[in-house]
Amino acid sequence: MAVDWQNRFNYMPIDLEIYVKGARVWIRDPEEVWIGGTLTKDYKEGQNVEVELEDGQERTIKIKTKDAMPPLRNPEILIGENDLTSLSYLHEPAVLYNLNVRFIQNRAIYTYCGIVLVAINPYEQLPLYGEDVINAYHSQDMAGMDPHIFAVAEEAFKRLSRFEQDQSIIVSGESGAGKTVSAKYAMRYFATVGGSYEETQVEKKVLASNPIMESIGNAKTTRNDNSSRFGKYVEISFNKIHHIIGAHMRTYLLEKTRVVFQASEERNYHIFYQLCASSDLPELQELQLGHPDEFFYTNQGEAPEVVGINDRDDLEETRDAFQLVGISEETQMSIFRVVAAVLHFGNVEVKPERGDNSSIERDNENIGVLCKLLGIEEGQMRKWLVNRKIVTVREVLTKPLPYQQALNGRDALAKHIYAQLFKWIVKQVNKALVPTTKAHNFIGVLDIYGFEMFAINSFEQFCINYANEKLQQQFTQHVFKLEQEEYIREKIEWNMIDFYDNQPCIDLIENKLGILDLLDEECMVPKGNDDNWCQKLYSQHVNKSKHFTKPRTSNSSYVVHHFADKVEYTAEGFVEKNRDNVNDEHLNILRASQYEFVADLFRDKNTKAVDPKRSAIKPMTPAVRTQKQFKKSVGSQLQDSKSKSKEMKKSVGSQFRDSLKILMTKLNSTTPHYVRCIKPNDLKESFCYEPKRAVEQLRACGVLETIRISAAGFPSRWTYPEFFSRYRVLMIKKEANRNNMRGSAEKTLTRLITNPDKYQFGKTKIFFRAGQVAYMEKLRADLLKKACVRMQKTVRGYLQRKRYKRLKAATVVLQKHIRATNARRLVKFMRRTKATIRLQKAWRRYRQRKAYLHIRRAVVTIQAFTRGMYGRRYYKEVLREARATTIQRYTRGLLARRSYQKARKAIILLQCCTRRMYAKRELKQLKIEAKSVEHFKKLNIGMENKIIELQQKLNQQAKVSSMNKEKEEVIIKLETKVKEMESRGGEVDVLQKKKVEMEDELTKLRRELDETRTERDKLLLDMKAAQEQFNQEKKLLEAESEKLRKDVLEKENILKEQGERMEGEIKKQVEDETAGLRKDLEDERYNHQKLVQDYTRLEQRKQNLEDEVKSLETEVKTIESHPVERQIVIDVKEGSESGYGTLSTTDLDDTDTVDREIEEQGEEKASMDMSIFLKLQKRLKDLEKEKKQLEVDLEKKDDVNKERSNGLEKEIHTTNLQMQRLKEDNNKLREEVEMYKESLEKASEGDGSQVIKVFNQQIEVLNLENEKHRDEIIKLKTEQIVHREVATPDVVDAGTNTDRQLYVDQAAEDLNKDGDLEMAYQSLKMTNQILEKELQAQTKNHEHEVKELKEEVKKVMKDNDRQQEIIGENLKLKPEDRVNAIAQHEITRLTTENMDLMEQNEYLEKNVKKLKKQLKAAHKKLTSVGEPSPGLTPTTDSPVSILANHHDMGTPNHGPAVRHKERDLMGIIEYQADDQPRLIKNIIIDFKPKMADGYLPGLPAYIIFMCVRHADYINNDNKIKMLLTGVINGIKKTVKKHFEEFEYVSFWLTNTCRLLHNLKQYSGEQSFSSQNSDFQNEHCLRNFDLSEYRRVLNDLAVHIYQMLVRIIENQVQPMIVPAMLESDSAGLTANKPTGMRGRSSSSVNNPQQEMRNVSIESIIKQLSIYLAVMNSHGVDPQLIRQVMKQTFYLVTSTTINNLLLRKEMCHWSKGVQIRYNLSELEEWLRTNNMFDQGMENILEPLVQVAQLLQVKKRTDDDVKLICDTCSMLTTTQIVKILSLYTPDEYESRTEISFIRQVQQKLKNRGDAKREAQLLIDARHQIPVTFPYNPSSVLLNEISIPAKFGLNYVHCI
Repeated sequence: MAVDWQNRFNYMPIDLEIYVKGARVWIRDPEEVWIGGTLTKDYKEGQNVEVELEDGQERTIKIKTKDAMPPLRNPEILIGENDLTSLSYLHEPAVLYNLNVRFIQNRAIYTYCGIVLVAINPYEQLPLYGEDVINAYHSQDMAGMDPHIFAVAEEAFKRLSRFEQDQSIIVSGESGAGKTVSAKYAMRYFATVGGSYEETQVEKKVLASNPIMESIGNAKTTRNDNSSRFGKYVEISFNKIHHIIGAHMRTYLLEKTRVVFQASEERNYHIFYQLCASSDLPELQELQLGHPDEFFYTNQGEAPEVVGINDRDDLEETRDAFQLVGISEETQMSIFRVVAAVLHFGNVEVKPERGDNSSIERDNENIGVLCKLLGIEEGQMRKWLVNRKIVTVREVLTKPLPYQQALNGRDALAKHIYAQLFKWIVKQVNKALVPTTKAHNFIGVLDIYGFEMFAINSFEQFCINYANEKLQQQFTQHVFKLEQEEYIREKIEWNMIDFYDNQPCIDLIENKLGILDLLDEECMVPKGNDDNWCQKLYSQHVNKSKHFTKPRTSNSSYVVHHFADKVEYTAEGFVEKNRDNVNDEHLNILRASQYEFVADLFRDKNTKAVDPKRSAIKPMTPAVRTQKQFKKSVGSQLQDSKSKSKEMKKSVGSQFRDSLKILMTKLNSTTPHYVRCIKPNDLKESFCYEPKRAVEQLRACGVLETIRISAAGFPSRWTYPEFFSRYRVLMIKKEANRNNMRGSAEKTLTRLITNPDKYQFGKTKIFFRAGQVAYMEKLRADLLKKACVRMQKTVRGYLQRKRYKRLKAATVVLQKHIRATNARRLVKFMRRTKATIRLQKAWRRYRQRKAYLHIRRAVVTIQAFTRGMYGRRYYKEVLREARATTIQRYTRGLLARRSYQKARKAIILLQCCTRRMYAKRELKQLKIEAKSVEHFKKLNIGMENKIIELQQKLNQQAKVSSMNKEKEEVIIKLETKVKEMESRGGEVDVLQKKKVEMEDELTKLRRELDETRTERDKLLLDMKAAQEQFNQEKKLLEAESEKLRKDVLEKENILKEQGERMEGEIKKQVEDETAGLRKDLEDERYNHQKLVQDYTRLEQRKQNLEDEVKSLETEVKTIESHPVERQIVIDVKEGSESGYGTLSTTDLDDTDTVDREIEEQGEEKASMDMSIFLKLQKRLKDLEKEKKQLEVDLEKKDDVNKERSNGLEKEIHTTNLQMQRLKEDNNKLREEVEMYKESLEKASEGDGSQVIKVFNQQIEVLNLENEKHRDEIIKLKTEQIVHREVATPDVVDAGTNTDRQLYVDQAAEDLNKDGDLEMAYQSLKMTNQILEKELQAQTKNHEHEVKELKEEVKKVMKDNDRQQEIIGENLKLKPEDRVNAIAQHEITRLTTENMDLMEQNEYLEKNVKKLKKQLKAAHKKLTSVGEPSPGLTPTTDSPVSILANHHDMGTPNHGPAVRHKERDLMGIIEYQADDQPRLIKNIIIDFKPKMADGYLPGLPAYIIFMCVRHADYINNDNKIKMLLTGVINGIKKTVKKHFEEFEYVSFWLTNTCRLLHNLKQYSGEQSFSSQNSDFQNEHCLRNFDLSEYRRVLNDLAVHIYQMLVRIIENQVQPMIVPAMLESDSAGLTANKPTGMRGRSSSSVNNPQQEMRNVSIESIIKQLSIYLAVMNSHGVDPQLIRQVMKQTFYLVTSTTINNLLLRKEMCHWSKGVQIRYNLSELEEWLRTNNMFDQGMENILEPLVQVAQLLQVKKRTDDDVKLICDTCSMLTTTQIVKILSLYTPDEYESRTEISFIRQVQQKLKNRGDAKREAQLLIDARHQIPVTFPYNPSSVLLNEISIPAKFGLNYVHCI
């Protein structure tokens, strides 16, 4: 029998001793299902239970049996547990309440129930599924994280990767519970963690299958707007390295009935409404669709639209998904035609006729449309929709169908068409997802319908519940198996657990003579119906099977007792739905469709394909068939259908049973993981929990059955350390032994629990029966309560005695002071009374005088305003008259001029009209004459020109006449206006009368003025009297003034305070602005470093391509061994940025070797190699063609550049003005920066903060850049002049040659001045020959360099793109800085285009000057001594050395020997160009960091820079380019090779930064050389500007820094959570056991087990090792700070993220633990002098988390304190921590109202996007900077150690 859920709610043995007064129990309630209460008295057997409910009501419960006792409530410590099986009392009310607390109070939608994840639909978007959450759950132990769908997916993925076992995730639940969403998130997790770069398209296709299946398989129901109406099982395949390589999908039981029928407020499948909403699209016009209400199959539910769903947009998403899985646009249109045809089927009306017949109206348009869409004959379809064929032995008869059968046949055909289309789409999706290689393992995700029970249950509900019975059986067996394995693993004694087995119910359904068997039998009967089938069921199973009963009131239904509940099924429609018959004639018509797509949908799968090409599905293109072919195809199909009708067709029930068996076999072969989705309410309200709906689903999905199985065994499990830590208080002294925790536990439990069956001791755990943990908690609470009472008694007595003594002493003091106070008050009262009388007298006098003066001032003011008013009135009248006269004068003149102009225009218009009239007349006469004398036109051609001239004159006259007409009209208008002006003469008379009246009023005003003057005299007399009175009162006012002075002083003090406050605010604003500038700077650095990361990634791709080139080299070498006509040679230079291939051809004529090698290698291999060679040969020809084309394009580009240079001359004129404007703007900006700098220095008030210093440094750098730009502008002007003089490259060469000739002449004159020209003739001749050779070589080199420059055009284009990106970053600056940046870009663009020839010219001029100087010195020495001076240090390439060698060879040397003096080193290392690869190999690639121990830090960087100085000293740009390029590539290769070795990466970070600083220090720039000594300034570079290489080295340093940080992260990150959260360094005991029951680990050797002993000291030890290595290598201290800052950011973010996802970590003790760990880290930072404001800000969020866990959470003050304290945490994080907070001992739970108050107060906080963020981005990297750090080491003091192996170089 099924479980009686109504009566069976308590799954545990009941102990009546626990039911005492105060015991907390659960009572049944019709509304809330269960409500809490408390026993008001002890229960005795046989009595009733009296309970006081939570709302104050009292209730008496009658107890008939022991099992009817109300279930007990769990202790508070267990409320809100992550795992329901961890509860002490396991029963239905405990499960409901725990889910309610987690869902409503904690807002946690996921809860474990053993191996089941219970997911409650929140009906709200939550920030729980981002990529940061996926990363947080990836590689984590399931027991250590909060319940989540990602945790289940990670557990499955982990088992797949560790044990190589197939996994499956079974997601079930009723409609609207969130099954589809959960399955989607699980697949998204697998696509993220199991993805790779090459297979990204596979993951996209897997995810793209969701919108396709939702559109064709989901529909709106009364419970869910997007309900899946089919079951789906997706297998995601993985390869050996656990990357997704494909997927496969199986579907189960599509609800075909929905195609033709929908209940009220429901919809058909989404695809129908999507097509109707997009019917206006051009490509969908042929479907002839409209609004869904126009079609019968979509208007039955009367809900065509759904709130929140845009069908038009969904269709676009569906089409994109179709495209992604490989379904073309044409095939999509074929699908849409079939779907539209199904819609039109519903509008084909079948009408009843006489004699039980039916027919279709001829004017029905829908049948024609659907036939056209399907490509079938309309007549055939009309016929067979209302008729059927009866085949007898002798003949074939056609019989009309009754009306109802015809309707059923139409609907059956529509359902069949849609079902076939559904299957075809699923098949195509599977083809797109098929793995490209063999799958190693898979993870299956089953999204299947849950148990359903409606008012009317039909065939679909029966199949769904049958599937759930099978799944429940598999689930129960798996749970029992896990329980048994746990007991065996722990080696405890256990008895067989009695669990509900639903095999009898399954046998009732699928066994012989079962429900499905009898249904198939009834379907085989020709006239089988539902009633006969019901009677067979009654006779076979009533009173024979416990799971089958017959309803009392119905003979056409039956009841099946499922595991979840009893379900009554209505038998109506079972037989027909199980048959699923479609008329064969209908199928034959569809198979004969003109469209291959439609015909293939209904083609029998068993038919053999003649042509393999026709097996592929083609789009709906009509096939051209003749009538004979059509009849032949129809006839063959009819024969096939006859032969197939003899075969037995499987029913729907049989097919479903077989597919279900396959599914169960597949699931049984995998490790299952279960997700049960719960729908909390039917109104779809967010976070609304209805217990009735929840308990129904918990019963149906097997969660309560899991609870029952757990309760039957030992559900509570504690490890021995956890038990010892928790219940040590219950142990007596002799029992407590920390070294033998198991023995202590055994002794304690034996003493406390007398029944040994209540617990069992395993190898690592103690197993308790249900309720025993609650009993232990009660004993612990009672003992602690007694101890607390004793402590309270003692402390309260002490406090009361102390309080009494304090109050007594205070009372005596108070009496003394009160008496003195009363006496002082009396004296003070008497004084105040006397003073008050005086004040009243003075105040009354003052008030009367003030009133008098006020009245007097008012009178004077009124008089003044009155007189002024009259004066202004008079003035305005006079002014108006004058202005009126002026206006009249101008108006009359204007009117006169207008009348004249109009008259003149009218006369001209009349003249023009008259002339035009005469011209027209004359034209008519001319036309008549032209017609009559047309034959004279050929003779007199000139007459035509005259006629044209006359025509033009006529046109002019016509214009004149039109103008005359206009003038006449103007004259008429003027005459009318003149008449109007005459009528206005009367108005002028009226104005004159008004003038006279105004004059009369003026005289009146003058009289009043005289009267006011007399009154003024009287007031003067009164004023004198008042003056005397004023002098008397003056003395009184002086006393008041003293009081006012005091008030003024007080106000001044207040103003000072306000001023200080304002200064503080201004200072704060300045600090905020500087912080904003610093943030902008950091953002810019971050963007730059991100570009560096992209560059390194691209460089990695380049390296991969080089590897491919090397592999091709090997192939080419194999080809070289064959005798072929041409040979390809690929030359890749070592250390270059990229390899350049050179092609060479060689002729090989030895054919004997070819035959011999073919015989040796075999014919197949030789042919394969020859085919490869032919392809390469063809490719070589193409490359040669492309090379020629590129040469032609390059010549064209040179011509274009020449033209462009000419055009630039004009552009330079325009840019000069812009440069001047930019200079002015720069000067203004410089002044503003200086002012801002001064304000910052004042605001700092000598603070010396690091922020202002950095900002000042940035300002100085910007000033230097501005000065550079000014120098570049000057240089540009000079180049402009030079550019005008230089027209072509030939002219440039000529100019340089003439310059050289001038230099030679000058040298000759110098020699003449010295005298003795004849003696120097021979030596000069030799030197001239040498110089000529050298100049020829230089010209060749010059030509070679020009070619190289042409090849570097493409590189320059790439640099331009990079500069444009830099300009894009400059757009983030202020407008003034942006203008400056744009100007810089324009200047650099112009200079780069004009500087190529100038650099070559300057280079040659410098060489000529240098050679002349050396020539002079050499000549002097030769003439005087006979050999070169030892003061010079000539190189082998210098002309002096060549000259000396030549002299030694040519002439004998008879001079005396010269001694070499000891010379000072110049800080230069000389090396040969051929030794450069060996130098880079020794000093970089093969160099080990240990070799540099004991030497100068960064010594390899110094050696490299001294080599750079040598290239600069000899002025060899090619050598310096090769050296720096080789160094950069060598460092890249080295760090790439040792990317996991911290020592190597740290060492080369130090050397890269040192080389960068050396290039800056010795660049010669004032900003960098200001700190150099004079001797160091002599070592500055003289000939080259290496700023571009500094930028490249800076990017390389950023890349190495990121590698260093990545190494630290990989080693430190696994230690963070165990050290910061899980370890107990502070010595605090845990409140309850962490982890989750039954999910300790995915493997025996769990990596998390190794981290249990990790503490904060482990992290500090590891960081100390890193710090020691970096200090030994000499890393800059500021760079070490940045590394540690990034490391501590990782510690902070990882700790907070893990805490937010683990409920057991959110309690007060953990806050203390975090604070202790932080103090240890801060102490370490202070010890190493690295704790500053920036580091404090990094750790501040973690400090605030610890404070939030420790602060009280009760009152409004606590709300304010939390909001003010947690400023670095987001609102979502604060609310999450408060929701997860678990109270410690005797601490009450945080109320929901308190959390809502905090949330409301934080509502208007800052950025909404930031406040909604839950997790911190742990991958964020703080932008790194490399502060300039010059070296005090002198280059000439550096020596090369012998162990470096650089004996081929030497210092000079």
